[in-house]
Amino acid sequence: MSALDTVFRQLAVNAAPRAQVDPLARVDESVRLPDDVIIKAGAYVPAGVSFEPGCCIGPNVAFVEAVGGAVTQVRRGVHVGANATVWAGVTLAAKCVVRPGAVVTRSVPPGAIVEGNPAAIVGYVDTQAGPVGAMHAPVPARGSTSEALPVKGVTLHHFPVIPDLRGNLTVGEFQREIPFVPLRWFMVFGVPSREVRGEHAHRACHQFLLCLRGSCSVVADDGRQRVEVLLDAPQRGLYLPPLTWGIQYKYSADATLMVFASHHYDAGDYSREYDEFTALMGRRETSGA
Repeated sequence: MSALDTVFRQLAVNAAPRAQVDPLARVDESVRLPDDVIIKAGAYVPAGVSFEPGCCIGPNVAFVEAVGGAVTQVRRGVHVGANATVWAGVTLAAKCVVRPGAVVTRSVPPGAIVEGNPAAIVGYVDTQAGPVGAMHAPVPARGSTSEALPVKGVTLHHFPVIPDLRGNLTVGEFQREIPFVPLRWFMVFGVPSREVRGEHAHRACHQFLLCLRGSCSVVADDGRQRVEVLLDAPQRGLYLPPLTWGIQYKYSADATLMVFASHHYDAGDYSREYDEFTALMGRRETSGA
């Protein structure tokens, strides 16, 4: 390489965009920062933290030093608010948000919003609010009604309630009102309030969710749009077609969630990684399915 080539190369390096690290931030020299990462004043980033592009680390954020070679992964598009603490070895998945002052003690899933100490999921980014809860919605006088939600193929069903002095009754019919025949059912109950269930999609299986007691929130995602629906009465059910990413959280202490499935259990039917799910959706759109 000639001397002139060396000069031009150095000029190109100097002109290239660099990570924006405030002079008052402490970042270990071994940490590699993509060009568009922002780290603000007072932040502490020790060795063992791995960054992907598009991350923003707020003022006075502290990453705990790793012990025994644990790696803390900060995936693309993550935002960490001021004064938050992130324990060593956790993964902050793509586009998640850590609110100011949160103490993150375990991994955060894609697009989740966490807060508190210890941090718990309180929402998901880019998620539309679904219809009002059953307690504020009219009950069909006769028959059932359904409404399409913004997420492709997902429908919310409202079943009639027949009052009686001996006890109320609600009813729905598979194949007529619910578009599949169930081959399996399972119930989820006794979930601590900060825990999250689901976080997967099915390739072929249809599901229908009813909260028989208490309440929980369901996030449905088709790779383009997300909607959050509150299930808070047994006459209110949510249909999730195949290739819908589903999450259940915000369980009340007494919640019992009943899920009907169109297929017998098959581990191979699950898509458990969000990136894999979005790739599946992309292939479906390309094929015109």
